[in-house]
Amino acid sequence: MRMSKLVGRRIKETPRDAVTDSHIFLIRGGYIRPVSSGIYSLLPLAKRIIKKIEAIIRDEMDKIDGQEVLLPVVLPRELWEESGRYEGVGPELLRFQDRNNKDMLLAMTHEEAVCHLCRTEINSYKQLPAMMYQIQTKYRDEARPRAGLIRVREFTMKDAYSFHSSQECLEDYYSRCHEAYVRIFDRLGMKDVLSIESDSGMMGGAVAHEFMAIADCGEDTIFVNEDGSYQANREVAAHGIKFEKEKELDLEKVHTPEMKSIEDVSTFLQTDPAHTGKAVFYMAEKQLVFVVIRGDFDVNETKLRNYLKAAELRFATDDEIAAVGAVPGYASVIDIDTENVRLIFDPSAKESSNLVVGANETDYHYKNFNFDRDMGELMEKVETVDIANARVGDPDPVHGKPLIEKRGIEVGNIFQLGTKYSHAMNCQFLDVNGKSNDMIMGCYGIGVGRSMASVIEQSHDEYGPIWPSSIAPYEVHICALNYNKEEVKAETDKLYDALIERGIEAILDDRNEKAGFMFNDADLIGVPLRLIISPRNLKEGVIEVKTRDGKIQEKVSNCEILSYIESFIKN
Repeated sequence: MRMSKLVGRRIKETPRDAVTDSHIFLIRGGYIRPVSSGIYSLLPLAKRIIKKIEAIIRDEMDKIDGQEVLLPVVLPRELWEESGRYEGVGPELLRFQDRNNKDMLLAMTHEEAVCHLCRTEINSYKQLPAMMYQIQTKYRDEARPRAGLIRVREFTMKDAYSFHSSQECLEDYYSRCHEAYVRIFDRLGMKDVLSIESDSGMMGGAVAHEFMAIADCGEDTIFVNEDGSYQANREVAAHGIKFEKEKELDLEKVHTPEMKSIEDVSTFLQTDPAHTGKAVFYMAEKQLVFVVIRGDFDVNETKLRNYLKAAELRFATDDEIAAVGAVPGYASVIDIDTENVRLIFDPSAKESSNLVVGANETDYHYKNFNFDRDMGELMEKVETVDIANARVGDPDPVHGKPLIEKRGIEVGNIFQLGTKYSHAMNCQFLDVNGKSNDMIMGCYGIGVGRSMASVIEQSHDEYGPIWPSSIAPYEVHICALNYNKEEVKAETDKLYDALIERGIEAILDDRNEKAGFMFNDADLIGVPLRLIISPRNLKEGVIEVKTRDGKIQEKVSNCEILSYIESFIKN
């Protein structure tokens, strides 16, 4: 490709709405252009990179017996009603009517579509396991698109779905797919990707992992220990604190005028928040839930929602709290009526001693609450579950090493779905005894455009991206200085033609621009190997060679340059 013909111009200025490095360089380098909020056109440079990313993904999916399909982007309402997600998913699912007033939607994921296909094509245990994958456009009506390709509305995704006759078969395949994902992100040139336990969210299923590209701009918070032996998303991360009982002190009611928050009560009573019990009320759909956690912890609402199996979770209003006889701001766990409220204790509150808790009377709290002594008959009604957010410095739950917080971009995820969709959609097989069984499913996704952006976040300098050779838009970038001079043009065209004949991907800057202008554009394009041809170099019989990462800068004789390039690409 000659730069004089390349569609997509480089931009000197930083776009006003771009704050992440990948967004800035994808715009400035002529890779993408915005069409609407969260919707982008891909220019030739980006398309070449995407094509290579997809090729790596296809190669690894084929190696684990994947079969490529292509499912529709537009789906009828009925399919999503079968699974129960048409009403269950919020406004991020774009719904519309076609010209015949038939309810349709733009798919953001394809579990329903693949079950619809599978139930017509697979009917026997002899055909299982089977995995189908696609690389397809998705649409999610994202409320707040941001960071270029990292959070968009329209995007390209590789999604795969496996079908099994047993849980053991699913777990074995899940492990194979996990290993394939590790290879994919390594081949894409990502420098730091963690596989972490995660919440399955709207996808459902008991087991899920996310692959996080570590980057400062990442939206996800990850907790790891120093040697990486514990890794988990904030939504599911746990701590390993061992709570020790102290000598029980007498329960005492104290006056705490207008003191409702943990901070106010702690200051007023001159005690540490760790010696208080925090009362939080939620509405889980139509059920009032009274949560008690130690005052120095925060409730992890994802853990709570998953435990309650609640589609919706929100804070209860003062009226809803008062309706069960509790006093907002001073609610007590002592002698509370559990007839219309569900009582949940985090271990931090249950296993700690002498806590300050509400007295269920305006302007009063109890000091020295101890669960085993003071709950009485209500103890049997209490549900104990870890609902606390892990914190930096807490010991991890496996080895007891301090937790470290990192930020990550989710580039892939895998789920053990079980029978959530197959049961709802009658996706069954006949076993060896001729009995019908629900197929057991797994699903596996990779964001293609997001992966491209994540590579930039991990591999760039102040001038532009530094593409790994595996996905770079071109393998060689030729900068011809004074291209209008006959000897430079002749030598440049000769080398360029030789590279093309050898199947080496080359881009030639033939625009006869100044050296600084050319080099700035070359930095924004980010090709791994740069060749500089100039009148001075020609007089010396050499071509200047420079790698984009700056690790190599040398001169190579004209007669050896082709073998040098071939060796560089091979290695």
